[in-house]
Amino acid sequence: MPETEKKPVVTRFAPSPTGFMHVGGVRTALFAYLWARKNGGTFILRIEDTDKEREVEGAITHIMESLRWLGLEWDYGPDKESPFGSLIQSERLPTYIEAAKQLLAKGFAYPDPYTPEEVEEFRKKAAVEKRPFLFRNHRPETHEAWDGKKPLRFRVPEVRRMHWHDVVRGELEAGEEALDDFILIKSDGYPTYNLAHIIDDMHMGVTHIMRADEFISSTPKFLSLYEALGITPPTLVTLPPIMREDRTKKLGKRDGAKDILEYRNEGYLPEAMINFLALTGWNPGGTEEIFTGEELISHFDISGIQKAGALLNEEKLAWVNREHIKRLSKEEQLTNVREFISEDIHTLLTYNERIDRVLPIIIERITHFGGVRTMCDDGELTYFFTAPTYPKEKLFWKDEQDVTKLKARLLHIKGLLEGILEADFAPETVKNALWAYAEEEGRGQVLWPLRYVLSGRDKSPDPFQIAGIIGKADVLRRINAAIHLYDEKS
Repeated sequence: MPETEKKPVVTRFAPSPTGFMHVGGVRTALFAYLWARKNGGTFILRIEDTDKEREVEGAITHIMESLRWLGLEWDYGPDKESPFGSLIQSERLPTYIEAAKQLLAKGFAYPDPYTPEEVEEFRKKAAVEKRPFLFRNHRPETHEAWDGKKPLRFRVPEVRRMHWHDVVRGELEAGEEALDDFILIKSDGYPTYNLAHIIDDMHMGVTHIMRADEFISSTPKFLSLYEALGITPPTLVTLPPIMREDRTKKLGKRDGAKDILEYRNEGYLPEAMINFLALTGWNPGGTEEIFTGEELISHFDISGIQKAGALLNEEKLAWVNREHIKRLSKEEQLTNVREFISEDIHTLLTYNERIDRVLPIIIERITHFGGVRTMCDDGELTYFFTAPTYPKEKLFWKDEQDVTKLKARLLHIKGLLEGILEADFAPETVKNALWAYAEEEGRGQVLWPLRYVLSGRDKSPDPFQIAGIIGKADVLRRINAAIHLYDEKS
C-alpha cells in the first residue's frame, strides 16, 4: 500500500502471570517496545491470564515493576485506561465468547463431545498404529448446541499445506498434519491462547507480533483461524532463542536463568541491561555496541534481528554495564554506591567526607554496583574510613625481623610526610616526598610497611592513593599507632 496508507505500528507484550520475568520474555518486550517507538507507534502491555491454574499471585505487579525498571513504559496496560477496555484477558471474557459464537454460526466450531478419557484412548490407538493423533479424524458429523459447559473446538475449514512469511525466518511452510481441531473455549469458560491472542490483537490493531520460536509450529493453526474469522494476520517477527552456555538448548530456570529483577538487586543499571539484551539477537551494524535508550530506538530495525540462537554472555553484560557506569555523572555514581555500601561503613564518622574521594577506586574495580557490597564484605573499603587492625609482624618486608630498623623507617616516613601541607596532601605529592627515600632504602622496606599501616591488607591500592584519600592527619595517626605497637609495653 502507498506510504501514506500504512497503518500506525502497534506492538504488544503479552506475558502470562505465571512466575518470574525471564530474560527471554524481557527481550521480547524490549524489541516490541523499540519497534513501536522507532515508528512513533503504540506499545501495549496485555496480561494473558486465562490459565488460572498456573497463575502466581503478585505476578502482574512483578511484570509491571520489571518493565518500569528497564524504562519500557507502555501506552496502554493493566493500570492505564485503553480504548479497548481491560488489558487483562480474564476481564475480557465476553469478547471471546462473542467470537466463539460467530465461529459456531459459520460452522467453524463445535462442542467437544468426548470425555478426556475417550480422547486419551484415541491418542493411544494412534500411537499403536504409528500415526499422528489428529482430533479432526474424530470430528462428529453432527453436534448439539453449545451450552458453554463443554470445551468448544475449532473446525479447520480446509486441510491443506500452509505457507506464510516471517520477517526473520523468511518463507515458511507446513504440511497438512499441522492443522487440527483445537480447543477455543475450555470447559471452565476461559479461552485458550489460540483464540484469545488473535481476538485481542484484532481489537487492539496490533500490526507486528514479536514472538518466541516455539510458536512457529502452531502458526498453521493460527492462520487457519485468522481465515475463518476473516482477519488479516499481523506481521510475524520470530525472535532467536536465548541459549544456555553450551548452546545445546534454550536457557531455562534449571540452567540458572534469573529473574530480571535479580539483576537490579545485583546492581546492574537498567540502561545497560536493555543495551545488552538488544544486542542479544539483534545486530545494529557497525562497530558501536554501547547505546542509550534513545540511541537504541533510533538504530533499531527488525531487519537486523538474527535467526541463530543468541548466547546470554554474562561477561559481555558485565562489560556493557561497566561502560554505562563510566558514563554516569559523579553524583549518579555516588548515589548508586551509597545504595550498596555496607551499613557499618555508613555509620562511620568519616563516611560523608571521604566517600567521594574513594569513588574513583570503587568505579575502577567494579562491573556492577553489587560489587561495592562484595568489596565491603571482603574488607576492601573499611580501611578508608577507619584505622585497620593487624598483627604487628605483618609490617616486616619478607624475612626481615629488625624492629629497630622498622621503627626508624616509620619515623622517617612520618617526618617526610609532616613536611607536606594539608592542602597539598595528594597521592602525587606523597609519592614525590617518599620516592627518593624508598629508592635509597629499598622500595619493599619502605612501601610495604606503609601500605600495611594504612590498609592492614596484603593487597590494596598503592599507599600513595590511600594516603591522598584519608588525609594527612589520619595517615600520621596510623603511622604513630604502628610505631607504638613496638613500644616495650606492647
